[in-house]
Amino acid sequence: MMNLFLRHQNLLKQNPSLAKLCLGFCLCLTMAAHAAEFRSVVEPKLVTYDAPSASAKQKYIISQGYPLEIVVDLGEWVKVRDQKRGLSWVQGNGLDSKRTVLVTEATDIKASEQINAALLATVEQDVVLELLSTKVSQGWVKVKHQDGIEGYIRANTIWGLY
Repeated sequence: MMNLFLRHQNLLKQNPSLAKLCLGFCLCLTMAAHAAEFRSVVEPKLVTYDAPSASAKQKYIISQGYPLEIVVDLGEWVKVRDQKRGLSWVQGNGLDSKRTVLVTEATDIKASEQINAALLATVEQDVVLELLSTKVSQGWVKVKHQDGIEGYIRANTIWGLY
């Protein structure tokens, strides 16, 4: 990569627009490479393993709805990261594309994206919420509680968004 850059360095110096375009392209690739992918546990209980095999050592069980970050997707087996326990392997059919998040500290669900908005509910740490939108607006994201309450929660009080 460095050799390619050095060979084209003069061209980039002569054409600043091309240099900006190349830089923008590289930044997009970098951001895409670091964008986290999350899925939720679809099974009532999902066993985690220390290797991608049902004969590998079982580590722990994760409950339905829990969000997991995808590290490596081999199809049948997926290496995941959870909020507390680190890395493990799970069977791919135990995951769903439905997005959920985990509350990391007790917080409030509000009617709108404002601190002084009407309080809809208070949720405790480790509660799983459905993520209705990945868009962060003024530090808030839209979620749904299992009781049907829909509202906004501070993005810095959840895990599983980025």
